[in-house]
Amino acid sequence: MNFLARHLVRFLTMLCLCCAYGVAAGGSYEAPLPVQLSTDPNLCAYVPCKDVMPGADSFSNRMGKPAYVEAYGKKKKDHDEKEGHDKRDNQGEKHVEKHDCDGHDDCELIGYVFLSTDIVDIPAYSGKPVVTLIGMDTQGIITGVRVLKHSEPILLVGIPESQLTKFVKQYLGKFVGDKIEVGASRPGESMIGVDAISGATVTVISENQVILRSGIEVARQVGIIKPTIRPQAKFKDVPGTLDWQGLLKEGSVQEIKVNPQELGLEPGKQPYIDIYFGYLNVPTIGRSVLGEHGYAALMSTLKPGEHAIFIIANGTGSFKGSGFVRGGIYDRVMVSQDLDSFTFRDLDYRNLYGIEAAGAPRYKESAIFIIRSPVFSAAYPWNLVYLANKQDRQTDAKTFVNFAREYWLPARYLEGGRPEIIKPEATWVKVWKTRKIEVVLFLLWLTAAGAVYALRDKLVRRSTHKDTRWKDIPKYVLWVTSIGFVGFYLLAVPSITQVLTWFHAILFEWRWELFLSDPFVFLFWIFIIITVFFWGRGMFCGWMCPYGSLAELTYHVAGKLGLKRYQRHLLPQNWHDRMKWIKYGIFGILLAVSFYSMGMAEKLAEIEPFKTTFLVGVWNRSWPFVTFWTVLIVASAFFERPFCKYLCPLGAALAIPSTFRWWGLKRKQECGPCKACQVGCGSQAIDDSGRIDQRECLLCLDCQVLYYDDHACPPLVQERKARTKAGQPLTAIGSDGYFIPIIPVSAHATAIAAVRPSLPAFIGQEFFDHLFPWSRKVFQQPILLQAITFALTVLVTWVWVLGAAGQIGPGIVLGWWLGWSVYELVVRMRCKPYVKDGPWWGRNLRPASWADMASYVGFKNLLIAVVLFLLMKSFGILDFLQDLPALQWLY
Repeated sequence: MNFLARHLVRFLTMLCLCCAYGVAAGGSYEAPLPVQLSTDPNLCAYVPCKDVMPGADSFSNRMGKPAYVEAYGKKKKDHDEKEGHDKRDNQGEKHVEKHDCDGHDDCELIGYVFLSTDIVDIPAYSGKPVVTLIGMDTQGIITGVRVLKHSEPILLVGIPESQLTKFVKQYLGKFVGDKIEVGASRPGESMIGVDAISGATVTVISENQVILRSGIEVARQVGIIKPTIRPQAKFKDVPGTLDWQGLLKEGSVQEIKVNPQELGLEPGKQPYIDIYFGYLNVPTIGRSVLGEHGYAALMSTLKPGEHAIFIIANGTGSFKGSGFVRGGIYDRVMVSQDLDSFTFRDLDYRNLYGIEAAGAPRYKESAIFIIRSPVFSAAYPWNLVYLANKQDRQTDAKTFVNFAREYWLPARYLEGGRPEIIKPEATWVKVWKTRKIEVVLFLLWLTAAGAVYALRDKLVRRSTHKDTRWKDIPKYVLWVTSIGFVGFYLLAVPSITQVLTWFHAILFEWRWELFLSDPFVFLFWIFIIITVFFWGRGMFCGWMCPYGSLAELTYHVAGKLGLKRYQRHLLPQNWHDRMKWIKYGIFGILLAVSFYSMGMAEKLAEIEPFKTTFLVGVWNRSWPFVTFWTVLIVASAFFERPFCKYLCPLGAALAIPSTFRWWGLKRKQECGPCKACQVGCGSQAIDDSGRIDQRECLLCLDCQVLYYDDHACPPLVQERKARTKAGQPLTAIGSDGYFIPIIPVSAHATAIAAVRPSLPAFIGQEFFDHLFPWSRKVFQQPILLQAITFALTVLVTWVWVLGAAGQIGPGIVLGWWLGWSVYELVVRMRCKPYVKDGPWWGRNLRPASWADMASYVGFKNLLIAVVLFLLMKSFGILDFLQDLPALQWLY
């Protein structure tokens, strides 16, 4: 048997690697791009510009701001040079004329090619932009679109990349200035619709914005689209001046702060750059910043329609740029207003000699820049954009990233106040609105599922060991609706990749819009998190998981079709006890790999068959995926939920916090020697002592049916027979699983309840139990051992604080967290070898196994770290810690 188990594991591992290789072998997912792509003037030396500009013979270097390249084709031939007429020399021999557009002598401008990341930085569902190459002719008509690289896991393991190629081809022949949206066309509003990709709504909405905004930026720059002239602001001369804090408070001065780690650099004591900026034409702001004479001097040099902004900055970086030359442009900062961009040349620069506002910070560099464009209006919001190079630590590739901050003058400085602005809705808001009916139906489904399980006691009381309809019918309804409505229709399939994304978001950057972009997965995860803490993983895994439901129905249908005699309800216990740890190992490997390469972890996560089943369809996959899926579904016909029990990394991730569940299943004292429930447990989650392992239990509730069944539960059977034989009446069965006594027990006969401790004492006990792994015996240890123990505690805490403040890398923090968790696991098993059983607020303790303690320690430490991080961030403590010295020796 051990031989077969080892070979089964090897076979499944080989299939997973084949699947990962199949995914990695093709497509543009995480495709490696040349390091020079974002910096080299010759863009077309690194990307296939001719693919998006058919008919082009040559391309210029990058030009403009934002950058684009000009595409040139051969001029139209004269009458004697038309195709079909060969030129011949004086000897009558055929002469092939060489056309060379490199010098543009016999060529004409036919269009423009541009890289999306040179222009916009719009994240897709993965939080990263879709790198897209776009071609546009001289009339603004899109001639070609090609996706060079994306990081969308849904297009890696869910939807064929051919669907994305099909989507972007819809833009060919369309004018970049047209109103184009994902969805149905609305001719009455001049809105052109493009077909979406089912299951990738966020991705296609983002790509729609990327294509159109990039095209409009270039079209406006080259004169295809005329700029929008906005009404100019009329200012009120509000008397008085403000100090620096007053300017910041009312929004007349804004800040952009960029930390080194945001650019892939080592953390430092100071930010990479910390910029303050503001608009100087307003009399009150100008006088506050420059003083009365400085403001008057500046305004005397400005012509009508010109605007002045000031910038001061500190940090290791520079907003002026190291490559600035006379006659050039300042390539690190620009102003954007709606889709219009304004850059600064040397003639737009003025010296800023000082800040007169009291309390102004010291600064390393400063400038006053002049905006000379009738398009710009200070009455409307605008953004200061700082551009920087971000280095990928894994590949050393550099890309441009933008950091922007909106600036809008306070209404009190504008005559008539601020104009009314209708801002475009966020992508996630559009998704929620377009699917509001499905969202309501999904919420009703979640509510119904929670209500059914909350009423489980009533359902199992009505059921018997021979008639489980009251329990089974609601479960079958949930299984069928989970497969059809949730899985195949809504495509709301939770995945381990989302868990990995959360870990990274907590450590690096939390963005709510990333999680809100898929309403069904977002709502599902809220439900899962709540129910895991209430009842453990079994509510989701056993009742609501689309793939788990499919596997369970496959098992039952196969039995009804005549395969029941071949089905093995349970594996041998020794096999099960070994194989159940495989899923935890898979989860640990995926989590570890994700910190090395999220893309690789997403590929390995293909061990989940969820996407093949629901998002893509088996018929759309290559042979490794089909083989793996077939093996699992065939195994599910003969064994009950083999994937859920032994391979599912999502189940393992949910099993760990199940240690903290509030309400477990009911047990009796006789459940140890009695094996009735253990024999029938499909999850094999009941051990020889009668205890239920909540991490493995899928909440089938069969044991709870026996709990109340006086014809199946041995203790109840004995008591029923004894009462019947004695001629005593059968009373109702109480919540403790026994017949209610015929003669009520007197108050004197009841055991005296333990005295509850006071609230301060309870809090103190909880604090000591959870935060300190040692018992009070630690104080009886030698002084040197005590000193080492508490020094380690202080050091680990200090490392975590520095990591939270961005002073040291996340890898070091994770290493220390793991090391401390292992240390605490060993110490607790020696000093406090128990965990809580039941609600957190209770004190029902039971002996802990190593698995119990590992789950408790790991998840408890993660919760403490997250809570502390959020509290420190909310109260500004992290900003204060930025100035603390880092432990450089840790690097």
